[in-house]
This record gives sequence, C-alpha cells and structure tokens, in this order.
Amino acid sequence: MPSASTEASTTVGAVPVVPRTPSVPTAREAADSRVAPGGPGYRRMSLALFLAGVATFALLYSTQALLPLISTDFGGTASAASWTVSAATGALALFVLPMSALSERFGRRAVMTASLAVAVTVGLLIPFAPSLGALVVLRAVQGAALAGVPASATAYLAEEVRPKALVTAIGLFVAGNSVGGMSGRIVTGWVAQEWGWRVALGVLGLIAVGCAVAFRLLLPAPRHFVAGSLRPAVLARTVRSHLGDPLLRRLYAIGALFMTVFGAVYTVIGYRLTDAPFSLPQGVIGSIFLVYLVGTVSASTAGKLVARLGRRGALYLAGGTTTAGLLVSLSGSLPLVLIGLVLITAGFFAGHAVASSAVSHTAKEGRAQASALYQSAYYVGSSAGSTLGAMAFHAGGWLGTVSMGLLAVLGVVAITVVGSRAARVQRRLATV
Repeated sequence: MPSASTEASTTVGAVPVVPRTPSVPTAREAADSRVAPGGPGYRRMSLALFLAGVATFALLYSTQALLPLISTDFGGTASAASWTVSAATGALALFVLPMSALSERFGRRAVMTASLAVAVTVGLLIPFAPSLGALVVLRAVQGAALAGVPASATAYLAEEVRPKALVTAIGLFVAGNSVGGMSGRIVTGWVAQEWGWRVALGVLGLIAVGCAVAFRLLLPAPRHFVAGSLRPAVLARTVRSHLGDPLLRRLYAIGALFMTVFGAVYTVIGYRLTDAPFSLPQGVIGSIFLVYLVGTVSASTAGKLVARLGRRGALYLAGGTTTAGLLVSLSGSLPLVLIGLVLITAGFFAGHAVASSAVSHTAKEGRAQASALYQSAYYVGSSAGSTLGAMAFHAGGWLGTVSMGLLAVLGVVAITVVGSRAARVQRRLATV
C-alpha cells in the first residue's frame, strides 16, 4: 500500500503542490532478488543487451541498404540480391529453436557470447565473397549463428528482471535492434558510396566486433538461471505446449505479420529511392535509415503504452500507425515518403516490443522455447517480406509492395480482434 506523505505541501503561485514521496516496496517486491530499474546491475545489463541488439540487427541486415550495388556488381536482379537478406533471416528462423534449447542447458550468456563470436567472424569474411551464391551462403551461416541472441536475450531478461520492469527491459533490447539497423545502414551507405559495398561490410564487421566484446564484458552473470534438459522429448513437449496455447499462437502470428511489412519496405526502399523521380545517391539513401531512431523511442516506451492502453490497445495503435505510414509513402514527394517511413518504423517497433514482451509474460515454463518460437515466426516474416516485397515491387512497383504490406497489417488487426473477443468470453465465464 502506498505510504502517506509526511511532508508539508508547498505552493507555486495559487496552486498547492504536494511533494511526491517514493513508494515503499511491498514485502514481495523487497524479497524479490531480481533486478529492477535503478537497482545494482540494471544499467550494465541494459547496456550489454542493447549492444547485443545493435550487433545483431547491424549484421543481420547489413546487405539490405546495399542491394542495388550488389545487384550491379554481380549482374543479378533485385529478387536475386534480396536473398542475401532472406538467407540470413531464414537461417535465423530455422536455428532459433535449437539455440534456445542450448541456452536452456548451457546458459543464456554462454550461448549469446558464442553466437556473437561466430557471427562477427563470418562478418569479417563476407566482404571477400567471390560470387552472389557464395555471399548468400555466408549470410545464411551468419544468420544461423545470430539465432542464439534473440533465442536467449528475452529469456535472460525474464529470469533476471522483475515482472513489472520486463516490458521496459525488453523494449530497450528491441531499441538496440533499431539502432543497429539504423547505424548499419548509414555506415554502409556512406562507406559504399566512396569505396564500394565490400569495404562497407568490412567496416560494419569491425563495429560488430566492438559491440560483441563490450557485451561480454558488461553482461552480469545470471543469478536465477536453472539448467534444463536437452532431451528431444522434453523439448518437443514444451514446444507442443506453447503451440497449443491460443494466446501464444496469436502473438507469434502478429510478430510474423509485422515483420513481413517491415522486411518488405526496407528491402525495396533502396531501389525506389535510387530510381526516378528521386534518383538519390547511395550515401543519402543510407542516411534515410535515421528514421530508425523513431523505432528506438517507440520500442523503449512500449511499457508505458501498454500501461495506458492495454496490450491489445497498443497493438491496435501500432497497426494503425503502420497502415498510415504505408499509405503516406505512396506519395511522389520525398518528404511525405520519409514521413511514411517514420510512421511505419514507429508502428512496427512498438508492435514488436509489445508482442515479444507478452510472450515472455505469458509463458510460465520453457520461456526460452516460447521466445524462440516467437523469434522464429518473426524472422520467417522477415524472410518472406524481403522476398515477396521484392517480387511485388518487380511486378507492380512501390504500389505492389505497399499493397502486400496492407494485407499483412490487416492480418494483425484481425488477430487482435479475435484476441479481444476471446478475452471478453473468458471474463464472462469467470463471473458465472
């Protein structure tokens, strides 16, 4: 119960102002040894996972802003070059569940460290790819290695952070994703304009090495991890349990659909801005990704959004914002296209942070597998969006890509409506 203030009130002009007294933790909160905002280790933990998110997204989407240059260098089409993105995200989706099982046995920090070590090593080899096929293979290996980070990060936070702070903590990790995606594209765009895409990817690889080293030095040792089993039967039973939960299934589908939109838009936008009437140089196109800063803000404030609107209300708002962005981006005016990208980015990152944190909150056991299934669906959506978005652009221009994105957002809204109705039915049954 909140403690009463014993301080005298003051006045500002004619308006009385009562000083705020910090709330006293309940007995349960005081006994909870997990980390809370402002507590020991919280800043180190947040910064470490923020840097892991930066490295993950910077590497995972490292070729996305460079697709027009890669197409020209290897003589490939937009659809062929898009496989340098789809192969990485598809491999991550395939390996995220096995990586989550390893994290249950060997620990979240160990798996994340090993994943980043392999991914940055491959990142230093990628600039030397002799052909488009070799580049796609190396990107697939890198994506598989990176699977250990999203497979373990949210489970680590769910175990080490108090429940009331979980949405905010996961939002900071997702914010790191947005910063990584933004900085990776900006760096590669400007470097590639001067020295080519190979040098750009090499520079990005070195930045990722720095993030990986800092992550390992900063991340506190887990205090609440309990090793699980690697037996396939146990893993299969846990996966069946999660897939049998209607709420988790809806959250998985929402994550996949949001990422389908995002993957399509950011895979194709470089081609659109390179073509007339915009005809922008590569460095300027890379700077367009500064709009990712909006995603950093929307993801890190997702906790406040849920507190005010509820989870489903926040998802409706995220879907509506994304829809507005897609429609605005149809304009032939560059400022309006940028506004559209801002809205799409804000809506996507807010929706992703809300859905991913809801998965960790809903799963009471096998959190790593629950999060892994979400990440798997999420990156399947990314892979599908990259490929289908490029195909839609080839067939119908930017209008084709936007139409595909609108269908995906419609799916998000429909699933959220189903969830709202299911919640109302449960409340009625509880009162009977």
